[in-house]
Parts: sequence; C-alpha cells; structure tokens
Amino acid sequence: MARKKEYKEEEVLEKAMYLFWQNGYENTSMKMLEKEMGINKFSIYSSFGSKHELFLKTLKCYNSKIKKIFEKLKEASNGVDDIKEFFYDSVKIGSQLGNKKGCLLTNTYNEFSESEDVLIKNEMNVFMSNLKTIFIEKLKADSSKNEETVLKQANFLLLAKHGLAAASRVNSQKEIEDYIEMTFNNL
Repeated sequence: MARKKEYKEEEVLEKAMYLFWQNGYENTSMKMLEKEMGINKFSIYSSFGSKHELFLKTLKCYNSKIKKIFEKLKEASNGVDDIKEFFYDSVKIGSQLGNKKGCLLTNTYNEFSESEDVLIKNEMNVFMSNLKTIFIEKLKADSSKNEETVLKQANFLLLAKHGLAAASRVNSQKEIEDYIEMTFNNL
C-alpha cells in the first residue's frame, strides 16, 4: 500500500524555488533541497522527478508568481510609462516574495547562457521573447517612432531589465530608482 504524502507539493515546490533563486541551479545540492523542502530525496524524486525536472517546475512556479505584473503591463495603455512601471513592479516583487536576489528567470538566463540544456534555454527564450514583444507593443504607442527605433529601444529595455535584475541584488533602493529613472530619461 502506498504511503500518504505528508506534505503539500505546492509548498515544498515554493521552498525549492526560493533555494534555487538564492543559490542558482548548479550551487543547489540535493542535500540542500532535502533540508529546505523538509522531505527526503526519495519523496523529491517521487513527486518532482530529477533535480532538473524540479528546477523546471520551480521556473513555472516563479512564472505564476510574476504573472500579475506581466498581465498588468499587457493590459495597460500608457506606452513607455507602462514599461517604466513594470520595471518598478519587477523590483518590488522580489522584495515582496522575500528575496533580494533579483529575478529568478534573469539569474537562470545568465547561469545557463553557455549551457547546452535545451529545455531550460527554451524556457528562457520564450520568456525573453514574450517580454520583448510586449516592450515593442508598448513602444509602438508612440507613433513618431519608426520600426527601427522601436526595435532598438526594445533591445535596450530588455538589456536594461537584465541590468536591473542584477542591480536589485546589491544596490540600494535609491540607486535602483535612479537607474530606472535614467533608463527612461534616455528613451
């Protein structure tokens, strides 16, 4: 007879997400996951599969947590001002989730930039492509910009978002606010 799980998968998945967010994929061991999640290795494998599969599930968990700020950005109608607010919201979400480690997706994008891992690269490419598409849509709200300018500014903002994620790990609130303000003064 199978034993009944004595944990909620969503809760232990979230604990794993925070651990990966804090340490990265490579620096997170199964022993660390066992301790943080409060379950043994057998239960982790039974519920989530391998460490790699668990990591992919934590990325989806993170995506569900940041979905609200993406929806807000998509639905807003103030062009560049919406993107600026998204930058502020993305910094806030990290502190609201109790973590000063930037953006889990940006951290993963950086950690796996040289990797051959097709599944994780695909997750990151989809995320970055979707974000760039939204930026392009918002930038097009200014009809004085041609396609080339819009594309250049979308690329600039995508890189600025990466920089913001890194800065939010170590810089003060004032420095982050100045960074965001200067980013949007240059558009």
